Amino acid sequence: MSSTSQRLPSWVLGETRRLGATDDLKRRLRAGKLVTVCEQARCPNIGECFSAGTATFMILGENCTRRCSFCSVKTGRGAAPDPEEPKRVADTAAALGLKYVVLTQVARDDLDDEGAGHFARTVEAIKGRIDGVEVEVLTADFNGRAELVETVMAARPEVFGHNIETVRRLTPEVRGRARYERSLEVLGLAREISERDGHGVVKSGVMVGFGETREDLVETLTDLRGVGCELVTIGQYLRPTREQRPVSRYYEPAEFDELAAIARALGFREVAAGPLVRSSYRADRLFAAAAAEPAGKRTIAQDERRPA
Repeated sequence: MSSTSQRLPSWVLGETRRLGATDDLKRRLRAGKLVTVCEQARCPNIGECFSAGTATFMILGENCTRRCSFCSVKTGRGAAPDPEEPKRVADTAAALGLKYVVLTQVARDDLDDEGAGHFARTVEAIKGRIDGVEVEVLTADFNGRAELVETVMAARPEVFGHNIETVRRLTPEVRGRARYERSLEVLGLAREISERDGHGVVKSGVMVGFGETREDLVETLTDLRGVGCELVTIGQYLRPTREQRPVSRYYEPAEFDELAAIARALGFREVAAGPLVRSSYRADRLFAAAAAEPAGKRTIAQDERRPA
């Protein structure tokens, strides 16, 4: 177990030093007037993913209507959704040769439909532009509004993701306006829709290092499985800037292996766990492995979280 010192441990520092963001993909994104969560949230994997020509598109603007204590995305009221954005995302994804596209969003509590319709239109635009493409969405909680989850699911993404982020006990101080039970309800509803329609799997993500206990984490993983969540990612919280919540402690690689084993035993179809794992990191591999393997058979191993 690492101490609470803010100095990065070797198993994190050694990885981040090997990652260098490439300018080419940034130029393509700027040309398409697009935003990535990779940049806005200061993701530690940005160099690896950009070097491989992949990115997680963040739609509905750069300003989030919520302020979570761990996140560096800008807070504020956003502009009206750009009706041309779905096409630009689809065109850029096609130009990059992507066959697996991840979409996420800033929370837009200020919109009547909280951005669900725009999200669905973007999924539809990508699927209409790229033959055989698979799309993963990572949505806000839509304030638990079932009709908005239905709207996004009607676009038939292969993966519906919503991150619970942290354990029940710490949710009020970590996630601001979000509610633990509401996130579970959204994931459970997505699972019901996927079973009804025979399409899509449900995914969530958890970060460690906020001050949670092992028992807290087991409870959260159990709760996620209880509502039908099938894929889960577990990663180390890394403080983006001094404005965000400090790291409580850094977990050692063996602890991530233990958490992955717990999740596997609970019946998750696939698990990705490690210091630099994020909810959309290697998302295509996680989904492909889930599609190929029965529940609980295989976990993305520590040595597979490396550049291809």
